[in-house]
Amino acid sequence: MSFNTPIDRRGTNSTKWDRMEKLYGVSAEDGLAMWTADSDYATAPCVIEALLKAAEHGVFGYGVEDEAYLNAICWWMKTRHGWEIQPDWILTTQGLGNAIAMCLDVWSEPGDAAAIFTPVYHEFGLKINKAGRQVTECPLVREGDTYMLDLDDAQARLTGKERLLIWCSPQNPSGRVWTAYELRAISAFARKNGMILVSDEIHQDLVYPGHSFVPAGVAAPGDADNTVYLSAASKTFNIAGQRTGNIIIADPKLRNAMRKRLRMLDYGPSLLGVKMITAAYSEEGAAWADAQIMHLQTNREIFDAGINAIPGVKSMPLQSTYLAWVDFADTGMTHDEVAARIRNTAKIAASDGPSFGAGGESFMRFNLATQTQVVEDAVRRMQAAFADLQ
Repeated sequence: MSFNTPIDRRGTNSTKWDRMEKLYGVSAEDGLAMWTADSDYATAPCVIEALLKAAEHGVFGYGVEDEAYLNAICWWMKTRHGWEIQPDWILTTQGLGNAIAMCLDVWSEPGDAAAIFTPVYHEFGLKINKAGRQVTECPLVREGDTYMLDLDDAQARLTGKERLLIWCSPQNPSGRVWTAYELRAISAFARKNGMILVSDEIHQDLVYPGHSFVPAGVAAPGDADNTVYLSAASKTFNIAGQRTGNIIIADPKLRNAMRKRLRMLDYGPSLLGVKMITAAYSEEGAAWADAQIMHLQTNREIFDAGINAIPGVKSMPLQSTYLAWVDFADTGMTHDEVAARIRNTAKIAASDGPSFGAGGESFMRFNLATQTQVVEDAVRRMQAAFADLQ
Protein backbone atom coordinates (compact mmCIF):
# COMPACT_ATOMS: atom_id res chain seq x y z
CA MET A 1 0.00 0.00 0.00
CA SER A 2 2.46 2.63 -1.17
CA PHE A 3 0.94 6.06 -1.70
CA ASN A 4 4.34 7.65 -2.30
CA THR A 5 5.33 5.79 -5.46
CA PRO A 6 5.61 8.46 -8.17
CA ILE A 7 3.25 7.99 -11.12
CA ASP A 8 3.61 10.23 -14.18
CA ARG A 9 0.07 11.13 -15.26
CA ARG A 10 1.09 13.51 -18.02
CA GLY A 11 -0.08 12.48 -21.47
CA THR A 12 -2.63 9.99 -20.10
CA ASN A 13 -5.75 12.04 -20.91
CA SER A 14 -5.75 13.20 -17.29
CA THR A 15 -7.98 16.22 -16.78
CA LYS A 16 -5.91 17.19 -13.76
CA TRP A 17 -2.55 17.20 -15.52
CA ASP A 18 -3.25 17.51 -19.25
CA ARG A 19 -5.68 20.44 -19.03
CA MET A 20 -4.02 22.55 -16.36
CA GLU A 21 -1.90 24.60 -18.76
CA LYS A 22 -4.96 25.53 -20.81
CA LEU A 23 -7.03 26.38 -17.72
CA TYR A 24 -4.40 27.84 -15.40
CA GLY A 25 -1.36 28.65 -17.54
CA VAL A 26 0.76 26.20 -15.53
CA SER A 27 2.81 23.80 -17.62
CA ALA A 28 2.78 20.14 -16.65
CA GLU A 29 6.50 20.02 -17.42
CA ASP A 30 7.52 21.93 -14.30
CA GLY A 31 4.22 22.68 -12.57
CA LEU A 32 2.17 20.90 -9.91
CA ALA A 33 -1.47 19.93 -10.48
CA MET A 34 -3.33 20.52 -7.21
CA TRP A 35 -6.74 21.53 -8.46
CA THR A 36 -9.34 18.97 -9.58
CA ALA A 37 -10.30 16.38 -6.98
CA ASP A 38 -8.69 13.11 -7.92
CA SER A 39 -5.61 11.36 -6.54
CA ASP A 40 -2.14 10.95 -8.02
CA TYR A 41 -1.54 7.48 -6.59
CA ALA A 42 -2.86 4.12 -7.76
CA THR A 43 -6.16 2.77 -6.50
CA ALA A 44 -6.51 -0.20 -4.14
CA PRO A 45 -4.90 -3.48 -5.30
CA CYS A 46 -8.25 -5.28 -5.00
CA VAL A 47 -9.76 -2.86 -7.52
CA ILE A 48 -6.87 -3.30 -9.94
CA GLU A 49 -7.14 -7.09 -9.60
CA ALA A 50 -10.84 -6.97 -10.47
CA LEU A 51 -10.09 -4.88 -13.55
CA LEU A 52 -7.29 -7.20 -14.66
CA LYS A 53 -9.58 -10.20 -14.26
CA ALA A 54 -12.20 -8.49 -16.41
CA ALA A 55 -9.56 -7.69 -19.04
CA GLU A 56 -8.39 -11.31 -19.10
CA HIS A 57 -11.98 -12.40 -19.67
CA GLY A 58 -11.94 -10.21 -22.74
CA VAL A 59 -15.67 -9.61 -23.19
CA PHE A 60 -17.05 -6.15 -22.45
CA GLY A 61 -20.73 -6.42 -23.26
CA TYR A 62 -23.64 -4.75 -21.53
CA GLY A 63 -23.50 -4.80 -17.74
CA VAL A 64 -26.11 -4.99 -15.00
CA GLU A 65 -26.41 -3.89 -11.39
CA ASP A 66 -25.96 -7.46 -10.16
CA GLU A 67 -26.57 -8.79 -6.66
CA ALA A 68 -22.89 -8.74 -5.69
CA TYR A 69 -22.59 -5.05 -6.61
CA LEU A 70 -25.74 -4.00 -4.76
CA ASN A 71 -24.84 -6.08 -1.71
CA ALA A 72 -21.32 -4.61 -1.63
CA ILE A 73 -22.76 -1.09 -1.45
CA CYS A 74 -25.15 -2.15 1.32
CA TRP A 75 -22.31 -3.83 3.23
CA TRP A 76 -20.12 -0.73 2.97
CA MET A 77 -22.80 1.64 4.21
CA LYS A 78 -23.66 -0.60 7.15
CA THR A 79 -20.15 -1.58 8.29
CA ARG A 80 -18.40 1.74 7.60
CA HIS A 81 -21.18 4.23 8.37
CA GLY A 82 -23.83 2.45 10.43
CA TRP A 83 -26.47 2.99 7.75
CA GLU A 84 -28.63 0.03 6.83
CA ILE A 85 -29.98 0.36 3.30
CA GLN A 86 -31.76 -2.03 0.97
CA PRO A 87 -30.48 -3.14 -2.45
CA ASP A 88 -33.59 -1.89 -4.22
CA TRP A 89 -32.93 1.66 -2.96
CA ILE A 90 -29.81 1.89 -5.14
CA LEU A 91 -29.78 3.45 -8.59
CA THR A 92 -26.67 3.93 -10.71
CA THR A 93 -25.69 7.05 -12.63
CA GLN A 94 -22.66 8.24 -14.59
CA GLY A 95 -21.03 9.67 -11.47
CA LEU A 96 -22.36 12.21 -9.02
CA GLY A 97 -22.12 15.16 -11.37
CA ASN A 98 -24.61 13.30 -13.52
CA ALA A 99 -26.64 12.41 -10.42
CA ILE A 100 -27.00 16.08 -9.45
CA ALA A 101 -28.04 16.95 -13.00
CA MET A 102 -30.59 14.13 -12.90
CA CYS A 103 -32.05 15.39 -9.62
CA LEU A 104 -32.49 18.86 -11.11
CA ASP A 105 -34.10 17.31 -14.17
CA VAL A 106 -36.54 15.12 -12.27
CA TRP A 107 -37.62 17.40 -9.42
CA SER A 108 -37.51 20.91 -10.86
CA GLU A 109 -38.43 22.85 -13.96
CA PRO A 110 -36.65 25.60 -15.93
CA GLY A 111 -37.05 28.85 -14.01
CA ASP A 112 -37.19 27.10 -10.64
CA ALA A 113 -34.37 27.58 -8.13
CA ALA A 114 -32.11 25.37 -6.04
CA ALA A 115 -30.52 26.43 -2.76
CA ILE A 116 -26.88 25.82 -1.86
CA PHE A 117 -24.82 26.72 1.22
CA THR A 118 -21.63 28.49 0.16
CA PRO A 119 -18.72 28.31 -0.19
CA VAL A 120 -19.41 24.93 -1.76
CA TYR A 121 -18.28 22.65 -4.58
CA HIS A 122 -18.44 24.85 -7.66
CA GLU A 123 -20.21 22.23 -9.78
CA PHE A 124 -23.39 22.69 -7.73
CA GLY A 125 -23.89 26.20 -9.07
CA LEU A 126 -22.69 25.27 -12.55
CA LYS A 127 -25.09 22.34 -12.80
CA ILE A 128 -28.00 24.48 -11.60
CA ASN A 129 -27.25 27.17 -14.18
CA LYS A 130 -26.73 24.68 -17.00
CA ALA A 131 -30.14 23.22 -16.23
CA GLY A 132 -31.77 26.63 -16.64
CA ARG A 133 -32.52 26.91 -12.93
CA GLN A 134 -31.61 29.74 -10.58
CA VAL A 135 -29.02 29.54 -7.82
CA THR A 136 -29.99 30.70 -4.34
CA GLU A 137 -26.81 31.15 -2.31
CA CYS A 138 -27.04 30.82 1.47
CA PRO A 139 -23.63 31.71 2.95
CA LEU A 140 -22.20 29.68 5.80
CA VAL A 141 -20.89 31.63 8.77
CA ARG A 142 -17.15 31.56 9.40
CA GLU A 143 -16.38 31.07 13.09
CA GLY A 144 -12.65 30.85 13.66
CA ASP A 145 -11.38 27.76 11.89
CA THR A 146 -14.73 26.32 10.90
CA TYR A 147 -18.10 27.07 9.31
CA MET A 148 -21.52 27.10 10.92
CA LEU A 149 -25.10 27.21 9.67
CA ASP A 150 -27.22 30.34 9.91
CA LEU A 151 -30.66 29.09 8.98
CA ASP A 152 -32.36 32.38 9.88
CA ASP A 153 -30.22 34.15 7.32
CA ALA A 154 -30.80 31.35 4.81
CA GLN A 155 -34.55 31.60 5.32
CA ALA A 156 -34.44 35.30 4.47
CA ARG A 157 -32.63 34.55 1.20
CA LEU A 158 -35.15 32.07 -0.17
CA THR A 159 -37.35 33.31 -3.00
CA GLY A 160 -40.07 30.66 -2.90
CA LYS A 161 -38.88 29.22 -6.22
CA GLU A 162 -36.53 26.68 -4.63
CA ARG A 163 -37.43 23.05 -5.32
CA LEU A 164 -34.17 21.45 -4.22
CA LEU A 165 -31.57 22.01 -1.51
CA ILE A 166 -28.30 20.57 -2.76
CA TRP A 167 -26.22 19.80 0.31
CA CYS A 168 -22.57 18.78 0.68
CA SER A 169 -21.68 16.39 3.52
CA PRO A 170 -18.82 16.27 4.37
CA GLN A 171 -18.37 19.78 3.09
CA ASN A 172 -16.25 20.63 0.08
CA PRO A 173 -14.18 22.85 0.10
CA SER A 174 -13.84 23.39 3.85
CA GLY A 175 -13.71 19.76 4.97
CA ARG A 176 -16.37 20.40 7.62
CA VAL A 177 -18.01 17.25 9.05
CA TRP A 178 -21.59 18.05 10.01
CA THR A 179 -23.05 16.80 13.27
CA ALA A 180 -26.23 14.75 13.50
CA TYR A 181 -27.92 17.78 15.08
CA GLU A 182 -26.95 20.01 12.15
CA LEU A 183 -28.08 17.40 9.64
CA ARG A 184 -31.48 17.15 11.29
CA ALA A 185 -31.74 20.94 11.23
CA ILE A 186 -30.92 21.16 7.52
CA SER A 187 -33.35 18.34 6.75
CA ALA A 188 -36.13 20.11 8.66
CA PHE A 189 -35.24 23.37 6.88
CA ALA A 190 -35.63 21.70 3.48
CA ARG A 191 -38.98 20.15 4.37
CA LYS A 192 -40.30 23.37 5.90
CA ASN A 193 -39.58 25.20 2.66
CA GLY A 194 -40.90 22.59 0.27
CA MET A 195 -37.47 21.54 -0.98
CA ILE A 196 -36.22 18.02 -1.60
CA LEU A 197 -32.89 17.56 0.17
CA VAL A 198 -30.20 16.19 -2.16
CA SER A 199 -27.34 15.12 0.12
CA ASP A 200 -24.05 14.70 -1.75
CA GLU A 201 -21.98 12.43 0.52
CA ILE A 202 -19.14 11.59 -1.87
CA HIS A 203 -16.38 12.41 0.66
CA GLN A 204 -17.90 10.25 3.41
CA ASP A 205 -14.90 7.90 3.66
CA LEU A 206 -12.25 10.63 3.77
CA VAL A 207 -12.64 11.62 7.42
CA TYR A 208 -9.72 12.15 9.80
CA PRO A 209 -9.31 10.61 13.27
CA GLY A 210 -11.28 12.47 15.90
CA HIS A 211 -14.21 13.12 13.57
CA SER A 212 -17.12 10.91 12.52
CA PHE A 213 -19.23 11.16 9.40
CA VAL A 214 -22.96 10.70 9.93
CA PRO A 215 -25.06 9.86 6.85
CA ALA A 216 -28.16 12.01 6.48
CA GLY A 217 -30.15 8.77 6.47
CA VAL A 218 -28.87 7.96 9.96
CA ALA A 219 -29.23 11.47 11.35
CA ALA A 220 -32.76 12.06 10.08
CA PRO A 221 -34.38 8.73 9.14
CA GLY A 222 -37.83 10.25 9.52
CA ASP A 223 -37.13 12.54 6.56
CA ALA A 224 -36.33 9.74 4.10
CA ASP A 225 -39.48 10.58 2.13
CA ASN A 226 -37.99 13.98 1.33
CA THR A 227 -34.31 13.10 0.89
CA VAL A 228 -32.15 11.78 -1.93
CA TYR A 229 -28.70 10.48 -0.98
CA LEU A 230 -25.74 10.59 -3.38
CA SER A 231 -22.74 8.34 -2.86
CA ALA A 232 -19.80 7.04 -4.87
CA ALA A 233 -16.54 5.14 -4.50
CA SER A 234 -14.90 7.56 -6.92
CA LYS A 235 -13.10 9.90 -4.49
CA THR A 236 -12.24 7.23 -1.93
CA PHE A 237 -10.72 4.86 -4.48
CA ASN A 238 -9.65 7.31 -7.21
CA ILE A 239 -11.91 5.80 -9.89
CA ALA A 240 -13.84 8.92 -10.90
CA GLY A 241 -12.94 8.29 -14.54
CA GLN A 242 -15.22 5.25 -14.50
CA ARG A 243 -18.20 7.63 -14.25
CA THR A 244 -20.18 5.40 -11.91
CA GLY A 245 -22.07 6.74 -8.90
CA ASN A 246 -25.14 5.94 -6.84
CA ILE A 247 -28.39 7.64 -6.03
CA ILE A 248 -29.80 5.98 -2.92
CA ILE A 249 -33.51 6.64 -2.37
CA ALA A 250 -35.52 5.01 0.42
CA ASP A 251 -38.86 6.55 -0.57
CA PRO A 252 -40.68 4.53 -3.28
CA LYS A 253 -42.33 7.56 -4.88
CA LEU A 254 -39.08 9.49 -5.24
CA ARG A 255 -37.20 6.37 -6.32
CA ASN A 256 -39.73 5.43 -8.99
CA ALA A 257 -39.62 8.94 -10.45
CA MET A 258 -35.85 8.77 -10.79
CA ARG A 259 -35.82 5.21 -12.10
CA LYS A 260 -38.40 6.10 -14.73
CA ARG A 261 -36.31 9.03 -15.95
CA LEU A 262 -33.10 6.97 -16.07
CA ARG A 263 -34.87 4.31 -18.11
CA MET A 264 -36.33 6.90 -20.46
CA LEU A 265 -32.81 8.22 -21.10
CA ASP A 266 -31.64 4.62 -21.67
CA TYR A 267 -28.98 4.75 -19.03
CA GLY A 268 -27.23 1.50 -18.12
CA PRO A 269 -24.37 0.91 -15.69
CA SER A 270 -20.75 0.61 -16.78
CA LEU A 271 -19.67 -3.03 -16.73
CA LEU A 272 -16.17 -2.19 -15.51
CA GLY A 273 -17.44 0.42 -13.07
CA VAL A 274 -19.71 -2.15 -11.43
CA LYS A 275 -16.85 -4.64 -11.11
CA MET A 276 -14.47 -2.05 -9.65
CA ILE A 277 -16.97 -0.78 -7.06
CA THR A 278 -17.86 -4.33 -6.03
CA ALA A 279 -14.16 -4.98 -5.39
CA ALA A 280 -13.62 -1.64 -3.63
CA TYR A 281 -16.46 -2.09 -1.17
CA SER A 282 -14.85 -5.04 0.58
CA GLU A 283 -12.68 -5.80 3.58
CA GLU A 284 -9.58 -5.39 1.41
CA GLY A 285 -10.87 -2.05 0.15
CA ALA A 286 -11.64 -0.92 3.69
CA ALA A 287 -8.08 -1.67 4.84
CA TRP A 288 -6.69 0.32 1.90
CA ALA A 289 -9.03 3.24 2.61
CA ASP A 290 -7.86 3.31 6.24
CA ALA A 291 -4.22 3.37 5.13
CA GLN A 292 -5.00 6.19 2.72
CA ILE A 293 -6.36 8.32 5.57
CA MET A 294 -3.08 7.94 7.45
CA HIS A 295 -1.18 9.04 4.34
CA LEU A 296 -3.47 12.01 3.84
CA GLN A 297 -3.11 13.01 7.48
CA THR A 298 0.66 13.16 7.04
CA ASN A 299 0.24 15.30 3.93
CA ARG A 300 -2.25 17.55 5.69
CA GLU A 301 0.07 18.12 8.66
CA ILE A 302 3.06 18.95 6.42
CA PHE A 303 1.01 21.29 4.24
CA ASP A 304 -0.70 23.10 7.11
CA ALA A 305 2.55 23.65 9.03
CA GLY A 306 4.34 25.03 5.98
CA ILE A 307 1.50 27.21 4.69
CA ASN A 308 0.60 28.59 8.13
CA ALA A 309 4.22 29.71 8.50
CA ILE A 310 3.60 32.29 5.75
CA PRO A 311 2.42 35.52 7.41
CA GLY A 312 -1.17 36.36 6.57
CA VAL A 313 -1.96 32.90 5.18
CA LYS A 314 -4.17 30.35 6.96
CA SER A 315 -4.88 26.77 5.94
CA MET A 316 -8.09 25.83 7.70
CA PRO A 317 -7.75 22.56 9.65
CA LEU A 318 -9.46 19.78 7.73
CA GLN A 319 -11.89 17.42 9.40
CA SER A 320 -12.35 15.51 6.14
CA THR A 321 -11.49 15.40 2.41
CA TYR A 322 -8.05 15.84 0.86
CA LEU A 323 -8.78 19.42 -0.24
CA ALA A 324 -6.97 22.10 1.74
CA TRP A 325 -8.91 25.38 1.99
CA VAL A 326 -6.44 28.24 2.33
CA ASP A 327 -7.34 31.82 3.27
CA PHE A 328 -5.12 34.65 2.00
CA ALA A 329 -7.26 37.50 3.37
CA ASP A 330 -4.69 38.75 5.87
CA THR A 331 -2.00 39.19 3.20
CA GLY A 332 -3.86 42.28 2.02
CA MET A 333 -3.63 41.07 -1.56
CA THR A 334 -6.46 40.79 -4.04
CA HIS A 335 -7.47 37.36 -5.28
CA ASP A 336 -5.87 38.05 -8.67
CA GLU A 337 -2.57 38.97 -7.01
CA VAL A 338 -2.58 35.79 -4.92
CA ALA A 339 -3.54 33.60 -7.87
CA ALA A 340 -0.82 35.11 -10.03
CA ARG A 341 1.88 34.30 -7.48
CA ILE A 342 0.64 30.75 -7.08
CA ARG A 343 0.48 30.11 -10.82
CA ASN A 344 3.34 32.17 -12.19
CA THR A 345 5.89 31.98 -9.38
CA ALA A 346 5.07 28.78 -7.47
CA LYS A 347 3.85 27.13 -10.69
CA ILE A 348 0.98 25.40 -8.93
CA ALA A 349 -2.47 24.93 -10.42
CA ALA A 350 -4.94 25.35 -7.53
CA SER A 351 -8.70 25.98 -7.55
CA ASP A 352 -9.90 29.59 -7.29
CA GLY A 353 -11.87 30.31 -4.12
CA PRO A 354 -14.39 32.68 -5.75
CA SER A 355 -15.65 29.79 -7.93
CA PHE A 356 -17.07 28.20 -4.77
CA GLY A 357 -19.51 31.09 -4.27
CA ALA A 358 -20.04 33.64 -1.54
CA GLY A 359 -17.43 33.30 1.19
CA GLY A 360 -14.70 31.98 -1.10
CA GLU A 361 -13.37 35.33 -2.29
CA SER A 362 -10.05 35.24 -0.43
CA PHE A 363 -9.40 31.50 -0.69
CA MET A 364 -7.62 28.95 -2.85
CA ARG A 365 -8.14 25.17 -2.71
CA PHE A 366 -5.24 22.72 -2.93
CA ASN A 367 -5.52 18.96 -3.55
CA LEU A 368 -3.32 16.98 -1.13
CA ALA A 369 -4.09 13.51 -2.54
CA THR A 370 -0.65 13.01 -3.95
CA GLN A 371 2.79 11.79 -2.95
CA THR A 372 4.18 13.36 0.23
CA GLN A 373 7.23 14.61 -1.64
CA VAL A 374 4.90 16.59 -3.93
CA VAL A 375 3.27 18.24 -0.90
CA GLU A 376 6.71 19.11 0.47
CA ASP A 377 7.65 20.60 -2.90
CA ALA A 378 4.42 22.61 -2.97
CA VAL A 379 5.16 24.06 0.46
CA ARG A 380 8.66 25.12 -0.64
CA ARG A 381 7.26 26.73 -3.76
CA MET A 382 4.57 28.60 -1.84
CA GLN A 383 7.00 29.89 0.78
CA ALA A 384 9.30 31.12 -1.98
CA ALA A 385 6.41 32.76 -3.88
CA PHE A 386 5.40 34.70 -0.77
CA ALA A 387 8.90 35.18 0.63
CA ASP A 388 8.48 38.98 0.79
CA LEU A 389 5.87 38.47 3.52
CA GLN A 390 8.34 36.72 5.80
